[in-house]
Amino acid sequence: MLHIPTWKRVVIWALVACGVLLALPNVFYSRVEGHNDAAKLMEQSGLSTPELEAELAGWPSFLPSGLVNLGLDLRGGAHLLAEVQVADVYADRMRGLWPDVRNALRAERETVGPVRRLDAVAGELHVRIGEAAGMARAIDVVRDLARPIVSLTGVGASDIDVRGEGDVLIVTLSDAEKQATDRRTIQQSLEIIRRRVDEVGTREPTIQRQGDTRILIQVPGIGSAAELKALIGTTARLTFQPVVGRTADGTASAGVGNVVLPSLDEQGVFYIIEDRVVVSGEELTDAQPAFDQNGRPAVNFRFNPTGARKFGDYTADNIGSPFAIVLDEEVISAPTIQSHIPGGSGIITGNFTVEDSTQLAVLLRAGALPAEMTFLEERTIGPELGQDSIEAGAIACVVAFAAVLVFMWLSYGLFGLFANIALILNVGLMFGLLSLIGATLTLPGIAGIVLTIGMAVDANVLVFERIREELRRARGPARAIEQGYERALSAILDANVTTFLVAAILFTMGSGPVRGFAVTLGMGILTSVFTAIFVTRLIMVTWFDRARPKSIEV
Repeated sequence: MLHIPTWKRVVIWALVACGVLLALPNVFYSRVEGHNDAAKLMEQSGLSTPELEAELAGWPSFLPSGLVNLGLDLRGGAHLLAEVQVADVYADRMRGLWPDVRNALRAERETVGPVRRLDAVAGELHVRIGEAAGMARAIDVVRDLARPIVSLTGVGASDIDVRGEGDVLIVTLSDAEKQATDRRTIQQSLEIIRRRVDEVGTREPTIQRQGDTRILIQVPGIGSAAELKALIGTTARLTFQPVVGRTADGTASAGVGNVVLPSLDEQGVFYIIEDRVVVSGEELTDAQPAFDQNGRPAVNFRFNPTGARKFGDYTADNIGSPFAIVLDEEVISAPTIQSHIPGGSGIITGNFTVEDSTQLAVLLRAGALPAEMTFLEERTIGPELGQDSIEAGAIACVVAFAAVLVFMWLSYGLFGLFANIALILNVGLMFGLLSLIGATLTLPGIAGIVLTIGMAVDANVLVFERIREELRRARGPARAIEQGYERALSAILDANVTTFLVAAILFTMGSGPVRGFAVTLGMGILTSVFTAIFVTRLIMVTWFDRARPKSIEV
C-alpha cells in the first residue's frame, strides 16, 4: 500500500539536489564572493588583470554562485539618516517660472508697464510692475500659466498661487502642489540614491523613507559613513548656463537674475552667470570617464533628443560666447563656443584625477538629487562586530540543531533518525532558496532560522504520533504509516499556512529587521513542509521497501 511512483521519487530527489547545490556556495563564502566581484568588475570595465583572473578562478563557473547576502549587522558597513531639504525644490520651481512670467507680462506691457524681478525669500517670486492699476490684469495673465496638479489629493487645484501687494506681484506654489512636490522629491531621492549605491556594486542596501522628509540608508560592506556620504551626499546637479562676466570679488553684485559662482579650478576667480538653465543634467542620457585631447581625465556626456536640440540651438546662436558648465554651484569649466554643436554630445574637462572623473560619471549617470540632504545621524559598524554577530548566530543555530537532533532520536528512535536526515536537508534547502532569491541575512533573520529549525520537526512529530495511534489499533506497519500521513496532513497544512500568513504580513507591513525575520521564517516554512510531507516519507518508504519489517516501533 505504500507506493510512490518512480517519477515522483526522481522529482523529489532532484529538487533536494538542486536546493543543496544552490546552498553550496555559502559554505565557501569568501571564495565565491571574490569570484562574483571579479566577474562583475571585468564585465563593467572590460579589463582583465592577473589578480582578477585569479579571483575568477577561485570558484568553478559551472557551479551556482548565488550567495545569501549578509546584512549590515553581520557584515559591517555604514548607516545614515538624511533629511531632504524639500524647500530647495520650491526655490528651483520659482527660478524656472520667471522666464515664462516675464514673457507673459511683457506681452501685456501697455497695461502693466515694465516688469522687474525683485529679490525675495526662497520659494517665492516677486515681480514689480510699472503700473499698479494693471495688477488685476497681471494676476490673470500669470494665473493662466498655472497647470493642474496631477495627484489624488490635488484634483482640481492648480500648481501656483498668485496675489498682488501694491505694485508687487507675488507667485508661490500652492499648498496642494507643495504636498505633491514633497512626495515626488522624496521618491526621486530614494530612486537616485539607490542607483548611486548600485553603481558601485554594494550588496543589498536598505534605502527607505522615514517620516515625511527623511531617508534611512544602510549599506553593508562599505568602508565608512564618510565614504557613503561622499557617494550619495553630492547632489551632482549639472547645468549649462550663459556667462555674463568674470570677477575676482566673490561678493560683487551680480544684478537681478544673475548669480556669482566660484570657479572649481581657478583660485580667486568667480563667474557671473545668468540664473537660468539652458540645458540640465536631467536631460543627460549617458556619462562616461574619458581623456581629452591632451590626455587629461575628463567626462564624455550625451543628451537626450530634447536636450540635444536645446544645446544645438544655443550653441548655434551664441558662437564666440562663453558657456558655463556648473556642478553643484561651482563652475567646473567655461569654454567659449567655437561652432554649432548639433550632435547633443560633448566633453567636460577640468582639473580631474582619474578617480574624480569616474565618480563624476557615476553621479551624472545616476541622476541629480532634486534637493540637498542634511545628515542627521551617521554611524559606521566595523566588520569585527559583524563577525562577532555571525559567530554568535552560528553557535545559536548549532546548539538548536543539535538539541533537536538528539530529542528526535531519543523520542522516536529509527524514525527520529529519518526526521533528522530530513531536517539536515531542510536547512540546506532553506539556504538554497534564500540564495536563489538573493535574500539578505540579518541577526533577526538568524533568529528566524533558529525558530524554523525548532518548528521543522513539528510536522514529523504529528505524523509519528498518528502512526503510533494507528499501531495501537492493531494496524499493520504499512497501513499505519499510510494512515498516519493521511490523517496528519490537514493539521500540518493548517499550522504551517497560518504561520506563513503571519510571516507574509510581517514582510508586507514591517521594515528592516522585521522583514529579514519574515523572509527566513517564510522560506523555512516552505522547506519544512516539503521535507516533512515528501522527503521524510520517501526515506521511510524506501527503508520499508528494503527491510519489509513485520512490525515497527515508533
